[in-house]
Amino acid sequence: MRGAKSAKWVAGAITVALAATACGGSDGDSEGQKKSGPAGYVSIDVGEPQKPLIPADTNESNGSYVIQSLFTQLLDFDAQGEIVYTNAESVETEDSKTWTVKLKKGWKFHNGEDVTAQSYIDAWNWYANIKNNQQNSFWFADIKGYEDVHPEKGDPKADAMSGLKAVDSHTFTIELKDRVPYFNYKLGYATWAPLPKVFYDDPKAFGQKPVGNGPYEFEKWDHKKLIQVKAYKDYQGPDKAENKGIQFKNYSTVEAAYKDVVSGNLDIIRQVGPTDLPKYKDDLGDGAIEQPYAAIQSLVPAFYTDTFKDIDPKVLQGLSMAIDRDTITKTVLNNTRTPATSFTPPQVKGNQDLGTDVFKYDPEKAKKLVEEGGGVPGNKFTIQYNSDGGHKEWVTAVCESIRKATGVDCVGDPKPDFPTDLEARDNNQVKGMYRGGWVADYPVNVNFIKELYHTNAESNNGRFSNKEIDALMAEGDKAESLDEAVKAYQEVEKKLLEEMPAIPLWYYRINGGHGKAVGNVNVDFHGDIELTQVTVK
Repeated sequence: MRGAKSAKWVAGAITVALAATACGGSDGDSEGQKKSGPAGYVSIDVGEPQKPLIPADTNESNGSYVIQSLFTQLLDFDAQGEIVYTNAESVETEDSKTWTVKLKKGWKFHNGEDVTAQSYIDAWNWYANIKNNQQNSFWFADIKGYEDVHPEKGDPKADAMSGLKAVDSHTFTIELKDRVPYFNYKLGYATWAPLPKVFYDDPKAFGQKPVGNGPYEFEKWDHKKLIQVKAYKDYQGPDKAENKGIQFKNYSTVEAAYKDVVSGNLDIIRQVGPTDLPKYKDDLGDGAIEQPYAAIQSLVPAFYTDTFKDIDPKVLQGLSMAIDRDTITKTVLNNTRTPATSFTPPQVKGNQDLGTDVFKYDPEKAKKLVEEGGGVPGNKFTIQYNSDGGHKEWVTAVCESIRKATGVDCVGDPKPDFPTDLEARDNNQVKGMYRGGWVADYPVNVNFIKELYHTNAESNNGRFSNKEIDALMAEGDKAESLDEAVKAYQEVEKKLLEEMPAIPLWYYRINGGHGKAVGNVNVDFHGDIELTQVTVK
């Protein structure tokens, strides 16, 4: 069930790194296999987080995995993407504008401090404050008074958002600026986690040794090698750990991680790389995992570059039609991906058939559209990706497909690892396009539209901006029901098709696996391994 993470390469969602994880030693045996780590612990390939371990400053999949083990927010989602209350007893509203949260009593942070309404209010105010420069601060923008703590320019006018008020020690209200009928779904993202009082003494030190309220408590962080957490014995949530702890191990390549799974030095690999996809089911047998989940891969133009600054959307539509998704997913990706037909994956509310041929391979029409749109400046562009994630093969194939269909040259721009890739995006250093991988924070189409393409969205690393689309989103947010909001965002998506802020490629499937030393390895709708449920044999 653990999961609400922003696959965002920033904000809201989390970027998908197929795997970014340096091998650890081994000290023990399980069923004749070498087992790394303390007895009863589960090891998984999860690479070095981009940022310190603070919930609102974590918006990529490596850090998110660790944050989710250490912190629990108000609610989460089950395998079908439906709400399950965790730290909250209830989250209710009568008008979609004022929400009342009641917390379960008895919850503790790992240092013994009670988790109270103030734990949430203080944390959210700190996260939102512009002085604290949190990557996910945009997630709190719905709350009344956000502009006072996070003005567009200058210093904050207040230290707290006026929309947050404690009713008693375990009840608080959230007043929004306008109706947001899907707001309770947003609360399932880990960036809404509470903080203990010790955090405010030294946030920088806390980020290296966090104290959470989740199913595991922090043990150690050996940078670029591993992060280790142990089961928290007094955890009150529904997802109490069935193992003694987790080791998040960093590998330089997915191939190295795979070899360790096969040899028994690693328990779980999240995603097998292209080289090993043809054989992993034979190698791992019952331990092989294949399952669709709510994520999409895309190519995102950096609209601040000379190449794409004033590009005609026709050119991007043409480049999209120059990509032979069917062949690439069947061959290079060994049938482990499904060609995209929209900007949202099938698992979220509001996914729709856009009734377009923009995502279909048509070399003749592709070339025509590129020419009608005035072409690509310099007739060449790059695709940035992280080398440690198994992306080189498909990026090469996509470039070759575009080159053959349109004559536009395309080359990969590899970065050594996922954090380096993310830093380049955050700092507007992408030279052309970048590989975008987005996993659902919450199972509503809004999460794949507003969090990526709103002008002010932190995850909008391509810096796409369209006032008309922003206005349509604002109207959708004011809908009177969740269903109406979903329908409104379906109309926004149709407008996205005209403007092409990204080129959707394919939907993800997890193609990972585990060794014989562990059991009960399941995947949630985010594509995350439900680590708390994994058992050690």
